[in-house]
Amino acid sequence: MRTTEEIVNQLAAQGLRITDQRRTLAKLFVETPGYIAPKEVYDYMGKSYSGLSFDTVYRNLRIMEELGVLEQVVFEDGVKFKLHCREHDHHHHLICLQCGKTYPIKHCPMDQTLIPDQFKVIRHKFEVFGYCGDCEVEQSEGTAR
Repeated sequence: MRTTEEIVNQLAAQGLRITDQRRTLAKLFVETPGYIAPKEVYDYMGKSYSGLSFDTVYRNLRIMEELGVLEQVVFEDGVKFKLHCREHDHHHHLICLQCGKTYPIKHCPMDQTLIPDQFKVIRHKFEVFGYCGDCEVEQSEGTAR
């Protein structure tokens, strides 16, 4: 589990000025196991920092994603962020739609994908959405009533 200080040090090492707001943002992601929507981050930060704009929050989320601190995933209801996992090898995720827990997929589907010679892949993402074992039980119990 990463600490707030580790994240702050990573941001500082990449030349980012460490403000109280960025420290609070790092703490939020350390303490939140799943994905968080930008609006939820904004609402949380607004409790401590009056006058904070949504643009400022979103810009900081994007910066932290670009620096490898956060991961971004596009869900059906919009973009969400979570702390970047510590695994250094290339991998993808299975993501629980209810609790946000992720499971790594150790092989890459791109390894079996034929890419035309006239196309150069720069980066790619692959996520699979569903329900983890605990949430699947909750889902089936909720429909059985």
